[in-house]
Amino acid sequence: MCLLFFAYDCHPRYHLILAANRDEYFKRPTKSAHFWESHPGVLAGRDLEMLGTWMGITRSGRFAALTNFRDPTAQIMNAQSRGMLVSNFLCSHESPINYVQDVANNSARYNPFNLLVGDPLRLMYYCKQSSFVKELSPGIYGLSNHFLDTPWPKVQKSKQALANYIEKTSLLETHVLFKILADAEPAQDYELPDTGISYELEKMLSSIFIQGADYGTRSSTVLLIDRNNHVTFKEKSFYQGHEYGMEVDYEFMLNSLT
Repeated sequence: MCLLFFAYDCHPRYHLILAANRDEYFKRPTKSAHFWESHPGVLAGRDLEMLGTWMGITRSGRFAALTNFRDPTAQIMNAQSRGMLVSNFLCSHESPINYVQDVANNSARYNPFNLLVGDPLRLMYYCKQSSFVKELSPGIYGLSNHFLDTPWPKVQKSKQALANYIEKTSLLETHVLFKILADAEPAQDYELPDTGISYELEKMLSSIFIQGADYGTRSSTVLLIDRNNHVTFKEKSFYQGHEYGMEVDYEFMLNSLT
């Protein structure tokens, strides 16, 4: 996952409003979001190379998502799969606070990352590069491949679009959120961050929806949890560019048993 923007506990109808794009190499084998046979309460996509995932939710309302942190100088050899940080939380019963503390204590095993984990009571954020654990308060947030709310152009643009939409809308329509996620316009040169990669790559990665030859946006996801514990989870998968692959659509009520 390389971009998430979300409104947490700040809308009269919805507890969580989240939209996300997963960016990855097109050759990496992936399975679209589904309820896992091994853990029937877990709804998430699956990285078929390392068997982890980038984002998911359970029938009891456990939620997790991860983005890589872009720092070419901080990569380690033989690192463990960061996707397991998401799947391990979804498949466990550990509290978000305890889980993220455990992750922080063992973060040296992984390349740089950001992690969100939560349940119906709280949402936690941890970044390996800052060693910072934070419980999020109600608000609108954006997360890409740097710290939470780093003002990269696509983070600012997507957060503002979300804020503008939910301010004037009571009952949300997912197609509007997918339209925000489909914005492929790159940032202006003067807006580009300097993250230690080439100008050409920085430019390509600056858009909300990434269209590269070998790397780009593989899926867009919208997740809504309303105040009555009704979950809407929709995902669109892509091949190179905007060519559609698979669409999935799930709706269910949260329970306390899974």
